[in-house]
Amino acid sequence: MADTRRRGSYQGQKRYGRKKYCVFCADHVDVIDYKDVNTLQRYLAENYKILPRRMTGTCARHQRVLTTAILRSRQVALLPYKAE
Repeated sequence: MADTRRRGSYQGQKRYGRKKYCVFCADHVDVIDYKDVNTLQRYLAENYKILPRRMTGTCARHQRVLTTAILRSRQVALLPYKAE
């Protein structure tokens, strides 16, 4: 049988990107306001899903606070639940 696996130039090599950092920790932000829609939209995908930590670089503490703020702003209709 023929070997159908692709053999690329990156086989066996790991690619490391730049280390992400928490923007909220760097700016010493303790409270993320749910009424600040411009800040919250940076952490939403095009279909208005909340982006995970591995994509945004936020720490665990600020990701939880950010998620709560996004959910509150959806509740008072400042942000949509889904894209239309």
